[in-house]
Amino acid sequence: MRDDVGLTAYLVNESRARREDLAADPLAAEWISAEQRGAVRELWDEFAAEVYPHDDLVVSLRGRVVLETLGQALDKRGDTVLVVCGAGFSSYPWLLPFAAAMEIDLPHIVAAKQRRAAELRAAGVLDQRKVEHVAADLNDAETRRRLLDRIRRFADGRPIAYVAEGLVFYLPPDDARAVTGLGVSADPDSLTVVSYWPSAAADHPVLEAQRRWFRRRSVPEDATYLTTSDIAAVVGGPVDNHSPEDLQRRYLGEVVVPETELIPEHVAVAGI
Repeated sequence: MRDDVGLTAYLVNESRARREDLAADPLAAEWISAEQRGAVRELWDEFAAEVYPHDDLVVSLRGRVVLETLGQALDKRGDTVLVVCGAGFSSYPWLLPFAAAMEIDLPHIVAAKQRRAAELRAAGVLDQRKVEHVAADLNDAETRRRLLDRIRRFADGRPIAYVAEGLVFYLPPDDARAVTGLGVSADPDSLTVVSYWPSAAADHPVLEAQRRWFRRRSVPEDATYLTTSDIAAVVGGPVDNHSPEDLQRRYLGEVVVPETELIPEHVAVAGI
């Protein structure tokens, strides 16, 4: 594990593995090998002690609503293809019967995901799916332009379900908006699901604790915050917003932990 923003892929995976039932992701515990799992758990425990102990709750709720939203898209059009920016060790292409999937992330995360996917296929844990792995630096405008062309060719006229998960807040503002809009740029009728930090939470104490923790790991200190109006302007249509408290009510029946004690990651859905 390198000390950069790619660490979040490991934290997210451990969070989902700890709340597998809530995340509805039975593959979460498989993505990290037994040799690495101890180090990942130690990293997660350090994050829990220094930042907050509820990442498993928020990340699993986020994954659950993304998964259900993608399922709704497939119910409407069975030929829908999936594109995920910031894919990390997510399992969506294997949990849902997409015609094809594209996963985009940093080069070293993509390499780790491809290696582990090959191991899990060989072990019979993963079945054969058409998944295209793409390494990309989404901070670079020319890279995004080439990626957009690649997404269009990949979709080949089929509907697109586009996910930008756990990502845009780590990008500069213009890049964050561009990444949010990649799906509709490829196809104006695409589904977009994006997780983001709301502008009203810029001074949130848990986010400040997270920034202090990340400063020691070469993760940029600055963050981008958005509003539903910002996202609606990018995607060109109305946005359904889901806060951590909304998602707790939906999947747990009550608010177990108030948003004041959580990283306030919201999930916006457009085009469903």
